[in-house]
Amino acid sequence: MEKGIKIVTIGGGSSYTPELMEGFIKRYESLPLSEIWLVDIPEGKEKLETVGKMAQRMWDASPYDVTVHLSLDRREALKDADFVTTQFRVGLLDARIKDERIPLSHGFLGQETNGPGGIFKALRTIPVLLDIVEDMKELCPNAWLINFTNPSGMVTDAIVRYGKWEKVLGLCNVPVNSLINEPEMLNVGEGELTHHFAGLNHFHWHRVKDANGHDVTDQLNKQLVEDASSLPSNIFDVPFFEEQLQQMQLIPCGYHRYYYRAEEMLEHALKEYNDPEIGTRAEQVRQTEKELFELYKDEHLDHKPEQLSQRGGTHYSDVACETIASIASNKNTHVVVSTVNKGAVPDLAPDDVVEVSAYINATGAQPIAFGSLHPAERGWLQVMKNMELCVEEAAVTGDYGLLLQAFIINPLIQSGESAKQVMNELLIAHKAYLPQFADTIAQLEAQGVTIKDDKARALSAETSLKEV
Repeated sequence: MEKGIKIVTIGGGSSYTPELMEGFIKRYESLPLSEIWLVDIPEGKEKLETVGKMAQRMWDASPYDVTVHLSLDRREALKDADFVTTQFRVGLLDARIKDERIPLSHGFLGQETNGPGGIFKALRTIPVLLDIVEDMKELCPNAWLINFTNPSGMVTDAIVRYGKWEKVLGLCNVPVNSLINEPEMLNVGEGELTHHFAGLNHFHWHRVKDANGHDVTDQLNKQLVEDASSLPSNIFDVPFFEEQLQQMQLIPCGYHRYYYRAEEMLEHALKEYNDPEIGTRAEQVRQTEKELFELYKDEHLDHKPEQLSQRGGTHYSDVACETIASIASNKNTHVVVSTVNKGAVPDLAPDDVVEVSAYINATGAQPIAFGSLHPAERGWLQVMKNMELCVEEAAVTGDYGLLLQAFIINPLIQSGESAKQVMNELLIAHKAYLPQFADTIAQLEAQGVTIKDDKARALSAETSLKEV
């Protein structure tokens, strides 16, 4: 590109931003930036300023003359952007704590992107992303939207399906962990293995071949049963069943533990929930973030701290920055992305967004055909995708019955009156961020629905007071 590249990061006050800056600095020669804008909401102003100063120190310590701009005005920042990256959480960490604690109080899994919590994260997030897309259509119609906001797959699908915006790719660091760790497990160099991914975000499988074209999937699976070092730090290590891995001839995503070992994962989550010294993963992350932001305030810190790896998003910059660089320089790099299927996974519709291996160039993602899955994996995939489609439509329409359908379909939610109660409590808990369900929530409140978990109820009360 002749001119420098303008990048806008929405959710710029995130603790992940230094990871992103590190990636851009490493790739500056192939991705020359002229402007970086970090954007956040007024509630995130303090974090934005802290992270913004940290980001500027990182650039100042590099050989490159780049200025980091901070803004609470999204439209001001988006003007003429080349790339827009998104990494925000609607409702901040308080919302995630409620997503986890409310289901667990009824004996259901509480998790950021799986089960009831993942559904409600999508309900809060999709309308905001669709608003951002409308601004982009007006202010930077040629920009690429690179989405890291969870649940990344559902959000990306909704952007294509309801936002009618095709220049979007959804990203996740989980496949990158496999690309980096699995060569080490076989004592070969990075790049000597060929990985092939297919499925959905946080619900994919992959197979691997060595430099001679021999399939080494089984060999890796045997080692993964014994060593979970490639797991993200936010997933509890319960070994997969070896017999299942031998039969499927595929390597499952780390998040498949929530489905293949649901009993054990729920037991672990409940144990942490019931221990006031530990708390849910969201409460643990809050402490980690507090420590990170204290580090970021250090005027002498000009590099990404090692503690950031505890956040669970390590290698984020490897996939985000490499994807942007590959589009900008037409590099045809292999990246695992959420993109429109186009027949790569024939078990799903061609217009469904899937997470697959793809070559990334100036035209976006060219998905690599994977072929049909076997019955067990095909069944899981089709159930999960159709559950996601119900959630996306409910996020846009506010249809209570459709949301209930999504809850009933979701494999991690045992259908029945308790599931409906969890759903109703989550609707009330996130009232401030679910205007599409306003009438339904008013009816639930009139019926006297209350939140069972004390901490979640207190957080919801605090949110209500802020809204007054």
